[in-house]
Amino acid sequence: MKKLPVSKLLPGMFVQSVTKQTGRVKIKSQGWVKTQTSIDKLIKAGILEVEIDPDKTLTKTVPEKEQTKTPATKIKRDPWQKTHSAAQEMNKAKKLYDEAKTLQIKAFKDIKSGLNIDIAPFRELASGFMDSVFRNQDALACLTQMRQKDAYLLEHSINVSILMGIFAKHLNIEKDIIVELTTGALLHDIGKIKTPDEVLNKPGRLTEAEFEIMKQHAVYSKQILEESGLTGIAVDIAGMHHERIDGTGYPFGKKGNEISQYVRMASIVDVYDALTAERVYKSGMEPIKAFKILKEGCPNSFDGELLTKFIQCIGIHPVGTLVKLSSQKVGLVTESNPAMPLKPIVKTFYSAKHSRYTEVLDIDLSNKRIEDSLETTVKAGDFNIDLERFYKNSVLP
Repeated sequence: MKKLPVSKLLPGMFVQSVTKQTGRVKIKSQGWVKTQTSIDKLIKAGILEVEIDPDKTLTKTVPEKEQTKTPATKIKRDPWQKTHSAAQEMNKAKKLYDEAKTLQIKAFKDIKSGLNIDIAPFRELASGFMDSVFRNQDALACLTQMRQKDAYLLEHSINVSILMGIFAKHLNIEKDIIVELTTGALLHDIGKIKTPDEVLNKPGRLTEAEFEIMKQHAVYSKQILEESGLTGIAVDIAGMHHERIDGTGYPFGKKGNEISQYVRMASIVDVYDALTAERVYKSGMEPIKAFKILKEGCPNSFDGELLTKFIQCIGIHPVGTLVKLSSQKVGLVTESNPAMPLKPIVKTFYSAKHSRYTEVLDIDLSNKRIEDSLETTVKAGDFNIDLERFYKNSVLP
């Protein structure tokens, strides 16, 4: 017998038993896996490792009559394809974002009242996020930057869900799995509703005892989702997004292959959004600084290969980032440019040189006729800019 990570399982192999999993799947009998679809189902169910009998591996898995048929090839999507402009998509994206806040508030109230949460609306919303991301990811990506300092608990989970959808699309993950990923991300911190406010909102460093209390939110999130009828990927994300590759994470101390690709993705996105978030007691970090901290956590805490792909996916200057151009114009990155990441479309509205608001202009830095370039990211506070006013008047249709 030979133990094998499920990612190395091939059609034709004989599975003797499941040796590691994150779910509770029971294999009714031993047998051959004859198609890649069967293997994908095992992965989706949370199977991490299996025991195979190498002597029983089939050399032919396709009947002779079918061997002349051309095998179906999986069509890869263009992760940057857009069917709508960011302006066209923004209203739909804003409606989805507001709906997510309403759902989160209701879920918190239900849990406090001792009720199970209704998962169906969250799945529907996750599907809506996915559809919006596939039409034009820039609209929802921009909304993740429109933060309210006193709404972190609500907005963090929504932002992680959106960024997970964008990340999964970039990795060409199947759409039904993306819905599971975004659903799990939407609810990954739901257990924090059971964390005492004095610990949850403490501005300073937590004591050892307080940190032990904080760790329990992941356990609570897992329990809440299981009691509400969720299984598989979504539950794994809720319960394991603080696990780390070297085993130093919490609450279960998982490590290495015990942590699936999906959970590894969630841990990167969760920390990135937490670092860049505006809070009552601290300013959000610039994306490039957050990337640096995440890079320092590789390979012990985070998957370096996945982190590189995440940075490629959202860009060095993500949509919604406030930037200053060489002309001293200040504006927001409103559309990404995957071919030339340093030349996005920027909506300018302020002059750093003259310290005043200016006419709103959309500047495509990739246009050869534009003699301007991206100089640096900036903070609204650097220029006393009322960014919320600008969002409402110039970004949101």
